[in-house]
Amino acid sequence: MKKVMLIATLSAPLLTGCVIAVSDGEAETHWAGDSSTSWQKQHKNNRETIANLALGTNYQVVLNRLQTPNFTELLKKDDKVYQVLFYATHSIHSDGKMTKDECTPLVFENDKLIGIGDTIYKSLSGE
Repeated sequence: MKKVMLIATLSAPLLTGCVIAVSDGEAETHWAGDSSTSWQKQHKNNRETIANLALGTNYQVVLNRLQTPNFTELLKKDDKVYQVLFYATHSIHSDGKMTKDECTPLVFENDKLIGIGDTIYKSLSGE
């Protein structure tokens, strides 16, 4: 019994992390074992990484740098297919849920980055 208690006590600090529950159009984020500014740091890191991306950057390179996006979409317009990755970059609502309007879209065509931001996304999606 003492061994089990010792293992549980020693492993407890290692069991912290982020839990994201995704639903239709929003993701609820809870940070465990970290301060309430963790999401702010993540948004800042995403903004800095996105600001340093060049047009033509390969899709896989972007995924390696930014990891899993908050949302993704596939769009088809004029017989072309576009992959859109959305990364959290700014908070608008103080409800603990991430929505697409709090993300920056990255638009890819043929695995190459062709645009960043709402202007190109809206021009493709018809919004």
